[in-house]
This record gives sequence, structure tokens and C-alpha cells, in this order.
Amino acid sequence: MASLREIKNRIGSTKKTRQITKAMQMVSAAKLNRAQTNAQSYEPYTQKIRDVVASIASSHSDASHPMLEEREVKKTGYVIITSDRGLAGAYNAGLIRSLIDTINARHNSSDEYELFVLGRIGSDLLKRKGLEVRKQVTGIADSPSFSEIKEVTRESVQMFESEEVDELYLWYNHFMSPIRQDVTEQKLLPLTDLAEESINQSYEYEPSEEAILEQLLPQYAESLIYGALLDAKASEFGARMTAMSAATDNANQMIDDLTLKYNRARQAAITQEINEIVGGASALE
Repeated sequence: MASLREIKNRIGSTKKTRQITKAMQMVSAAKLNRAQTNAQSYEPYTQKIRDVVASIASSHSDASHPMLEEREVKKTGYVIITSDRGLAGAYNAGLIRSLIDTINARHNSSDEYELFVLGRIGSDLLKRKGLEVRKQVTGIADSPSFSEIKEVTRESVQMFESEEVDELYLWYNHFMSPIRQDVTEQKLLPLTDLAEESINQSYEYEPSEEAILEQLLPQYAESLIYGALLDAKASEFGARMTAMSAATDNANQMIDDLTLKYNRARQAAITQEINEIVGGASALE
């Protein structure tokens, strides 16, 4: 049975842990608000590019681009967005588990896919599972700029343009609420769904529709990755806030249990001392 000193030390260490988890919860809540604002502010930009590209794709002109056309799939590219730090519950593990299950179901060998990973945790988990990572980006800021991921986005999109990969998928956690983040797979390239959209606005293109597509389509694909990163950041902070809230609650419960155990042990020790004094006094009579 633990001594009073050991129980008291455990209570003290648990209180210190509670202070840390509570502070991390509050910090994550503040970062979540900023991340949501960043994601919402970026959405109109992506939507406007989508409208312009969809207007050309859905028109009856002869303008076309390889990014709008499907081809035989020989190799698939995956852009995976994870975090650089842990303590976020199942935020990373759930995403990587779903991704690996999908890869195993779709592909027979590693020659059939390429992996581009944003975030140290995801890269480490994939390598631990024996999967080769083509490109990785770590150390991404809490409020990321496009320049931080520019290299990996350009390389993944250019691989599709050069036909090194025949389709490109985006994997990330979509923010639903602080307690819910949904693993999401989004087909990034080819952009076959744009031609099906109904556009109410009309545009005049200068110098030509082909020139606009050539410029905008790679930029649009890259903007989708960046928008998903902003969304994933909100999910990360929501998951971390929830995980730290649960850890704080568990610490409170542990402190209550240890305090009760300490009081009972202290009471038992006092009772034992009284019995020994009474017993000693009786022996002297």
C-alpha cells in the first residue's frame, strides 16, 4: 500500500499536469478561432477562381486543358495533411489509418502511388508503416502562408501535368466542430466536376480562354491544397482543445480519487496511533 508521502507526491504531480493541460486547452481554443477566421477568409478567393474555370469548362468553346480530362490511371498521387505535433487525440492516427486502408484496397504495389505529406506526425507514421514518402514539409506555422507549402504543391501538380501521376487526391481532416473532425478525401486532379457546374455569371476572356486556363488551373489546384491546409489547421486545434479538455477532466478525477485515498490513509494512520497510545496506557495500569 502506498505511503502518505507517495500519495501526496502523486497529487502534487497530477495538479502540475492539470495546469499544463488546462493551459494547452486555452491556447488551442484561441488558435482555433484564428484558424477558423483564416479558412473562412480564404474561401471566397478559391470560389471565385472555381467560378471562372468552371465557366470556361462548361461553355461550348474549344478551350481544353489536360487538368480537365481523365486518362488511364497508372499511378496515383496523394497529398496528405497532418500535424507537426501530437497531443491531439486521434487527429493524425485516424487519418493515416484510413489512408493506408484505401491504399491497400486500391493498389497492389508501391509503384502505383506517390505520397506528399504535410506535417511531421503523418510522415513519421507512414514511414513506420513501411510506406515511402516522395516529399514532406514540416514545421508549418499555426497560421500558415502559401509560401511554406509552395514547393510541395507545385511538385505534386506538375507531376500530374507531366503525366507522372494520372490522378491526384487530397487527404485531410475537415473541421465540423471542436469535437468532430471528418477524414476527407477530395479528388484534386483531374478537375472533371467543373464542367457539370451551372454558372450564372458570364465572363469575357483576354487574350483567350486557353491562355486563362493555362494560368488559372495550376493556381486553382494549388489553392485547393492551401485551403485544405487552413481547414485542417482548424481541425487540429479543435482536436487538441478537446483532447486537453478531456485530459484536464481526467486529472481532476484522479486528484479527487487520490485526495480521498490520502484522507482515508491519514485517518487510518491516526486511528492506529490512537490505538497504540491507548494500548500502551492500558499496559501501564
